[in-house]
Amino acid sequence: MISVDGLTVEFGNTTLFKDISFAINEKDRIALMGKNGAGKSTLLKIIAGVKSASRGNISAPKDAVIAYLPQHLMTEDNRTVFKEASQAFAHLFEMQHRMDELNLQLTTRTDYESESYYAIIEEVSALSEKFYTIEDINFDAEVEKILMGLGFVREDFDRPTSEFSGGWRMRIELAKILLKKPDLILLDEPTNHLDIESVQWLEDFLINNNKAVIVISHDRAFVDNITTRTIEVTMGRIYDYKVNYSSYLQLRKERREQQLKHYNEQQKFISENEDFIERFKGTYSKTNQVQSRVKMLEKLTLVEIDEEDTSALKLKFPPSPRSGNYPVIVEDMCKRYDEHLVFKNAYLTLEREQRVAFVGKNGEGKSTLVKAIMGEIDFEGKVSLGHNVMVGYFAQNQASLLDESKTVFQTIDDVAVGDIRNKIRDLLGAFMFGGDDINKKVKVLSGGERTRLAMIKLLLEPVNLLILDEPTNHLDMKTKDILKDALRDYDGTLILVSHDRDFLDGLVDKVFEFGNKGIKEHLGDIQSFLSKKKMDNLKEIERKN
Repeated sequence: MISVDGLTVEFGNTTLFKDISFAINEKDRIALMGKNGAGKSTLLKIIAGVKSASRGNISAPKDAVIAYLPQHLMTEDNRTVFKEASQAFAHLFEMQHRMDELNLQLTTRTDYESESYYAIIEEVSALSEKFYTIEDINFDAEVEKILMGLGFVREDFDRPTSEFSGGWRMRIELAKILLKKPDLILLDEPTNHLDIESVQWLEDFLINNNKAVIVISHDRAFVDNITTRTIEVTMGRIYDYKVNYSSYLQLRKERREQQLKHYNEQQKFISENEDFIERFKGTYSKTNQVQSRVKMLEKLTLVEIDEEDTSALKLKFPPSPRSGNYPVIVEDMCKRYDEHLVFKNAYLTLEREQRVAFVGKNGEGKSTLVKAIMGEIDFEGKVSLGHNVMVGYFAQNQASLLDESKTVFQTIDDVAVGDIRNKIRDLLGAFMFGGDDINKKVKVLSGGERTRLAMIKLLLEPVNLLILDEPTNHLDMKTKDILKDALRDYDGTLILVSHDRDFLDGLVDKVFEFGNKGIKEHLGDIQSFLSKKKMDNLKEIERKN
């Protein structure tokens, strides 16, 4: 068991949280929840030992292994993917290398009676006892299994990690963590760079791993599926629920309703006593009663109501100008990068107001097809955009197109029209731009902040074909709900590239699956697609057996 005892974190005059304590038990799977800025990532870093608290401590068994996957990695190396992942076993390789060195000395030396010879024997014996008590595993097979589960293919194993994007490097780091088989795994937004199949694989791994896990994630389905306990960080305190995220939301709602009831009752009680004090404070016969009530009010502990995230906002897209019956037609498309074939013989027809999802492993061509539709890359085949099609396109690089000289507020004020102009501050708050953030220049924003700002800007422009490529990567659950509600009411044609099942659920009526150098069309929503995929996978396993 790992204990968190009396943790307090203070920055100047600000207290992030104070005197929080809880225990992490073997096999606990905990969701760490709370609004942005509540201190979730800070708490995770303190448990991981990479950050210190102002007061309090973390206690764990001496041999406990705690592994931490941060939200952002800053690593550089020249190893191959396979060798980098194998670093999870570096301590065992070093131990084996040392044993080999000592055994070589024992076979070449002849001073059998010397103290140094006996010292070598003792060291070899101690190392051997420790080494062979470790579970006998096939290191290469374990590395291969984990890497392929996270979406790598064998051709990637010998490529240097420097060739891979930050998202893929994050997967390598995650592979190293899983291979170490730690007693506690700490994950900060692990699904941001995973496709749907890799997320499902990670879920199964964490559920069946029988090790403790604490996760911060805005992927509601992922959190619900893997966790059995929810710890909420709010107003400098924590609340510990022995339930998953969806059940926690209901319990939290009930808790806040009770707090509100007690608060109103207390305010009524205070008001009545203050009225009594004010009315009789000059009356001699009531002096004792007045003083008694004054003291009682001074000692009264005020009921606090948990902060409610008031950023919720009903966002509505501008009405879509009417387009032709078929906004997008793709015929016999083929795309290669040098010798690498991404996909071939691709056909796709979208009807007006249709909603589709592009899903599949990373690198299989989802974003490539979007770029082809947008005319950003060359390809073989044909793409036709229908009559009067007005495209709104969101990709990760949209953030780089923002005017860096403007403030956050000016960026949105320039495109807002109609009633939404009176709600720009609310809109920015909903997308996590609060307080003085709205006066920041775009040039000083982080990558995630720019992405969110680019998303808001797009939502205010009247379009009838909306293409969103991984729109939820930098959004919290509340903001994702706002975007999802707006997309439900959107009256144009929609293409969503996403790995977020919960976000896609209820938004699309057709799924295009990318894989095996082709594109396969599936009628039905994301849930029916995933159910079918599981059935197909089981049949495939049966055929192989």
